[in-house]
Amino acid sequence: MKKDRRTKSMGQATPLLLILLSLGAFFATYNLTTMIVHNRTTIPGKWAADGLQSQIFTDPITEMPSDVKRPKDSKSLFHVALTATDAPYSKWQCRIMYYWYKKNKELVESEMGMFTRILHSGNPDNLMDEIPTFVVDPLPEGLDRGYVVLNRPWAFVQWLEKATIEEEYILMAEPDHIFINPLPNLAHGEFPAGFPFFYIKPKENEKVVRKYFPEEKGPVTNIDPIGNSPVIIKREMLEKISPTWMNVSLRMKHDPETDKTFGWVLEMYAYAVASALHGVQHILRKDFMLQPPWDLETGKRFIIHYTYGCDYNMKGELTYGKFGEWRFDKRSYLRGPPPRNLSLPPPGVPESVVTLVKMVNEATANIPGWDST
Repeated sequence: MKKDRRTKSMGQATPLLLILLSLGAFFATYNLTTMIVHNRTTIPGKWAADGLQSQIFTDPITEMPSDVKRPKDSKSLFHVALTATDAPYSKWQCRIMYYWYKKNKELVESEMGMFTRILHSGNPDNLMDEIPTFVVDPLPEGLDRGYVVLNRPWAFVQWLEKATIEEEYILMAEPDHIFINPLPNLAHGEFPAGFPFFYIKPKENEKVVRKYFPEEKGPVTNIDPIGNSPVIIKREMLEKISPTWMNVSLRMKHDPETDKTFGWVLEMYAYAVASALHGVQHILRKDFMLQPPWDLETGKRFIIHYTYGCDYNMKGELTYGKFGEWRFDKRSYLRGPPPRNLSLPPPGVPESVVTLVKMVNEATANIPGWDST
């Protein structure tokens, strides 16, 4: 009798069970389809960590699907770290960057943790009390061959070895970055987040890249089109990558063919190669950063990178490569900071450039002793 009751109960539950199974299959199929559509084509076998096989995304923009993102009520803080020199040119940019870090840090959407300026001059400077700073040594004299950026990987090696860093993740940033929106942690577990640069092209430079990334490591498409900044990465991963990044940078700089091929982006290629040598694949986020004057709107992006000069005539037309009647170029202020209250661009200039100048003006108006940078 008990057996009959159980059989009858199971028979009654079957339709409900089927409905639940159908719903589960539907959502699984939907999520898989969404992931494939979102990430386009996938080819097995690019990335391995701890023996687990992953995938390569041939679409250069790879974002994590929404179903694996962290819950909104959880936070994973990252430490903001930027390398800098003690030159006036570097100092005023760091002051503006730190001003906007403080303004965005406490906002709800932010996952910014603490901040460190890694000063690779070897000596303290006059910003020690204004900006949290960790002093490290520069490379031995002559080793950088006049390419000061080569000190960046060496600075990170020293900082990671000697400093106490509370956060699990690190954002590698640069002085000419301005936070325009509160930045969340764009990384996901073993997948760091980076910005894809259109000019980092490992495939087009395969002959040179193979000097540092041998064929047994896989195709050169395993190398992400990134530099080291901006990148949000687990601290323990960066600890492993940094010595390799430093060594690859030095090897590249001391090889005439590589130096000529990569030029001012050599150190960026070195990070991309070094991370690939360690089997690291980055989530590529176009919304990580914008670069005026080429990106016209700020939108929902997080960082303005003002590395390019912004030159316009008074009609609001871009005159790139030729000094404009109105211009903002950080290189105009190599020996000292820009003055307060820079003139705004003429009508017709893109919103991104207007926003940049307004943010510079706000920072300089509120930073005490600005003219003494």
